Amino acid sequence: MAEEPAPSVRLAKPLAPEPEPVPGPEPAAPGAGGPSEPEGPEAAEELPAEEPPAADRSAGRRRLKAAVWPPRLSRGQLVVALLLFSLGLGLAIQVRSTNDHHNQLRGARQEDLVRILDELDSRQQRLQQEKAELEQSLGKLENSSNQAKEAQEQTRKKMTELGVLAGTVKATGPGIVLTVDDPQGLVKADMLLDTLQELRAAGAEAIQINDVRVVVNTYFTDLSGGGVQIDGKKVSQPYRFTVVGNPQDLTPALNIPGGVVRTLESHQARATITQQQKVVVDALVDLKTPQYAKPASK
Repeated sequence: MAEEPAPSVRLAKPLAPEPEPVPGPEPAAPGAGGPSEPEGPEAAEELPAEEPPAADRSAGRRRLKAAVWPPRLSRGQLVVALLLFSLGLGLAIQVRSTNDHHNQLRGARQEDLVRILDELDSRQQRLQQEKAELEQSLGKLENSSNQAKEAQEQTRKKMTELGVLAGTVKATGPGIVLTVDDPQGLVKADMLLDTLQELRAAGAEAIQINDVRVVVNTYFTDLSGGGVQIDGKKVSQPYRFTVVGNPQDLTPALNIPGGVVRTLESHQARATITQQQKVVVDALVDLKTPQYAKPASK
């Protein structure tokens, strides 16, 4: 009988000895200082914030633009803006007018400046004299023993003065005679009106042009065939202004730089001024009863 082979015995590979645990740092007590490891999702690395999509950015811009434009102004803000604009415009016009006036005076000669200063002084003295006369009349009325008689006398005097201004009473006194020769026929109604306004500003109290009395409602018109009408009456040249007033005020006012005489001369007209101690304004006007105007009750 054959012998069975002996079973082979395999030796198991010896196991490596397990490493002894190395003692690590003890966990920190709660509340103790020191770094602590984040737990959970916080331990993951932080990701960069995602930008909003382009559609959201465009919608945000539209909302911002709609909130800013058009501006919504209240009524109060609009009124304040209009007032500020009007104030600024007025200041600009005033500054420009003042600069133009200063430029004109800057180019004037010394004798012209002296003449203008004398005219201003004369106007101031005339106003002071009128003020003194009014105060004197008031004092007479207050101190008179017979106030009724004094009041009548003052009334008659005032009627005469108003008659001179209204053109219903003749006037005489010192003044000037201004003669305007216009051989070329270039003097128009507006130039005569400017001359009249300059005389009034210089203190003229009664004025007559040729045979027409100048009053508050006097008007000038140009004729189609040449010439000028004053209050509907044709006046031919030479134009003769007979003026009652202080000659020392009237003459410089007409001769100021850029004034009446210079303007007339620039239109090939000749202006001659004659000072007289006594001139007579004898042209009268007929008063018309007003059709619509009535005295207003107090």
